[in-house]
Amino acid sequence: MHTLLPIDDDDYPALLRRLPDAPRALYMRGDAGCLWHPAIAIVGSRTATPNGFDNARGFARAFGRAGFCIISGMAAGIDTAAHRGALDVDAPTVAVLGTGIDTPYPRSNAGLMEEIAQRGAVVSEYPPGAVPHPGQFPARNRIVAGLTLGTVVVEAQQKSGALITARLAGDAGREVFAIPGSIHNPMARGCHRLIREGVQLVESPDEVIAALKPLLDAYAGDLRRRLHAPNSAIAAPQHDSSTMDAGNKRLWEALGHDPTPMDVLVDRTGLTSAQLVSMLLVMELEGRVVSQHGRYTRKAS
Repeated sequence: MHTLLPIDDDDYPALLRRLPDAPRALYMRGDAGCLWHPAIAIVGSRTATPNGFDNARGFARAFGRAGFCIISGMAAGIDTAAHRGALDVDAPTVAVLGTGIDTPYPRSNAGLMEEIAQRGAVVSEYPPGAVPHPGQFPARNRIVAGLTLGTVVVEAQQKSGALITARLAGDAGREVFAIPGSIHNPMARGCHRLIREGVQLVESPDEVIAALKPLLDAYAGDLRRRLHAPNSAIAAPQHDSSTMDAGNKRLWEALGHDPTPMDVLVDRTGLTSAQLVSMLLVMELEGRVVSQHGRYTRKAS
């Protein structure tokens, strides 16, 4: 099913709305809650080396296990590896297309697009039926950068879409990271250029996660405002539900001390998965809830 999210819709992602050239609307297939999930973009060359492909998939798995959504453009190479890494660990992933959300590009990723739509979200600023045109892909890169707290460039040539995404991310005030490579690998030259320009060199996913912690704390404020949740975690250490609003209280009471999947929480609370994702993220950031492999449980006092 196709969904249209105008910029003034409550489900339109707050991080993207901050861009001066944010799309006036997003066409979407999948779960709108993914667009509010703290996210990291992984981008790079369409003609990735085997090492680059493995790095992208490995970093995506680690970010997914740490609770992040993985954003990329569903292109061949690094993008494909990033989405696959997220799917490997049942983490949310969002594909931002330069075509309509019913037009896979490349066509060889048609199956991947359907899988992402079922387990994450596929989005585009272009209407269904839109076919690929060269200028649409650099334009979509601002959405990739705008949806995320940070962008990791795995491999890139000196002139590439990945470097455009990195520049746009920096312009938007987001963090940018680059993985170094061999001096003999032409696909590493773009990353080395970024590093010379001051982008943070990273060798492990943990370095990225640590660097994003301050931004993640600030992002919690957007989630609280969207949910009208209290801006204080005073009750968190005692896990007291008495100060929560009705929706959060229903969710808290539906959570047990055994890991509970999202579909069960939907049944128990009567809330939508998009509402629950946002509420759970706030509870995670406040130290109330632990998430692992798509299941949620109260954090032990």
